[in-house]
Amino acid sequence: MLESAHYLCNSAEMNADPFSDILKLMKAETLVTGGFSAGGAWSLRFPAPEKIKFFAVVKGHCWVCIDGEAPLQFNTGDVGLLTAKRSFVLASAPEVPPQDAMRLFSGAGRSTATVGDGRDFAHIGGHVLLDPASGRLLADVLPPWIHVPAASPQATTFRWLLDQLLAERAAGLPGAQLATAQLAQLLFIQILRAHLQTTSPMPASWLRALGDPRIAPALRLMHGDPARAWHLDELAKACAMSRTTFALHFRTIAGVAPLTYLTGWRMRLAERELGQNTPMAVIAQSLGYTSESAFSHAFKRVTGHSPRAYRTARMAAGTPAAAA
Repeated sequence: MLESAHYLCNSAEMNADPFSDILKLMKAETLVTGGFSAGGAWSLRFPAPEKIKFFAVVKGHCWVCIDGEAPLQFNTGDVGLLTAKRSFVLASAPEVPPQDAMRLFSGAGRSTATVGDGRDFAHIGGHVLLDPASGRLLADVLPPWIHVPAASPQATTFRWLLDQLLAERAAGLPGAQLATAQLAQLLFIQILRAHLQTTSPMPASWLRALGDPRIAPALRLMHGDPARAWHLDELAKACAMSRTTFALHFRTIAGVAPLTYLTGWRMRLAERELGQNTPMAVIAQSLGYTSESAFSHAFKRVTGHSPRAYRTARMAAGTPAAAA
């Protein structure tokens, strides 16, 4: 019986999905907000987005000119993600003088527009909503912008998602709004997956760690049971490495030591529960701390604030739900 329980526990830990855990913690929600078609010579300047912006070319090609970056050509099926708060221009050619995109889209409830005859180019775009607090986890580790070409290994998936998004928006069938939101969420996840598989060097971070197969078993264990007092030997064994090699590789990829990562993840979970008015004793026990005092000390050491001060600040920002 004990062996069976131990097997079920290990199975749950190894089946954990750290990537999904973090996206759920950040309350990532992707919305399609509109699109436009264009023909002839055209150019539109968009203001710096307050949220993470995504866009895709579904017909033709265009030039993307992000402030501070060299112009880049996007072709049919290319997808982009803009995380930096920079204005940008979409144009038929870099030399065409831009017009204000917001004036083109002005009007109650207007989410689509046509520039020129609208025959050469079609675009769809939206943004990603993140929890104001925990959302920094993602915003701080992404590059200013990501370009996923249609010729990437994920091209088939992107093409299917874009086709389905267009079909849902055009058909107006029951449930189209929810279906569009779910498809857009899948598109966002695929963009992040494509970024993880890039050959370009990524700075050390939790995002880079999620894409490293060598330390994936350790991440699954820690996310599967964050309350457990994991030892470095256990985590190294799960990754089929020596203790020293594992510790060095983990720090190189994630930017922190394995047990520091675990403590940081516990504190992110604690922040969520503090914002939901969960009793302090319950939070402490759920994260493996033997007392409220031990939890409070760990929380203040990592975040710089006591749990009570953090909760008070969240409440001052509004109701628990609004703050989250």
